[in-house]
Amino acid sequence: MPTTVRTISTATTAPTGTATRSPRTSALAAAGLAAIGPATWGTTYVTTTELLPPDRPLLAAALRALPAGLILLALTRRLPTGDWWWKAGVLGLLNFGAFFPLLFFGAYHLPGGVASTISAVMPLLVAGFGIGVLKVRPTRRTLAAGLVGVAGVALLVLRGNASVDLAGIVAMLVATTLMALAVVLSKRWGRPEGVSLLALTGWQLTAGGLVLAPIALTAEGLPDHFTGANLAGYAYLGIIGTAIAYALWFRGIERLPASSVSFLGLTNPVVATLAGLVLLGQTLTLWQVGGLVLVVASVLVGQGRRPARQHP
Repeated sequence: MPTTVRTISTATTAPTGTATRSPRTSALAAAGLAAIGPATWGTTYVTTTELLPPDRPLLAAALRALPAGLILLALTRRLPTGDWWWKAGVLGLLNFGAFFPLLFFGAYHLPGGVASTISAVMPLLVAGFGIGVLKVRPTRRTLAAGLVGVAGVALLVLRGNASVDLAGIVAMLVATTLMALAVVLSKRWGRPEGVSLLALTGWQLTAGGLVLAPIALTAEGLPDHFTGANLAGYAYLGIIGTAIAYALWFRGIERLPASSVSFLGLTNPVVATLAGLVLLGQTLTLWQVGGLVLVVASVLVGQGRRPARQHP
């Protein structure tokens, strides 16, 4: 997985006068593309509450993962080989099979702001998992940026009248922990040689969706009918918010240090708040503007000045 190292090597040895991007520019470009994923996920809360059938988190998770995974498998026509069968299964369970239903459960039971604040602890969780899995100790800069990010998200999205559902909070904490572990394991395992990111994404989505589909149909069943809004919501979440967003997210994991990628997740609550402003008629207070500044600062500081050294 030393893709970042190879990028740095080619950039620094290019002949004078050759038009190449500096390592810093390449890292910023990779971060910008990776940030599209969590930015898109910031619309999940609005989409769930406004477009999807109520009280069906398992069905929402299954219809978000399995169709997108099957489409990517059909496009790439590539199946796992060797130990990537179980690795894809583990990552699919962490990223989708377990994460998605917990995420939708939290979206149904918590205001988007509360859910986003809980998910903001992911950089700190990634730093903790990184010690054991990647043998990388977080810097004080990373820990400080993580704490600033949590504070900024709290100011940005919490409301004084926000209701708190204990089950929803536990679900979001578990979901965030699973996603943080998935980030670290993805960084550890890398990508099979010759396999595209779309194929790797399809493996994981299909594995997670195959776990979810029978559970969703048994536990929740299908609604009496799907409205046009329901179908639009599922299509948006499956194609834009999952297939495309996760391919870009996995690309960022591959090219950036795990800690840097985790900070990009803080764009999720920013977009969730902006979606509330635009679609739900909410307004920003002075405190929330300050929280927005802190979140942006945390993301920028969290990118660091150079990639952390990783062990394969």
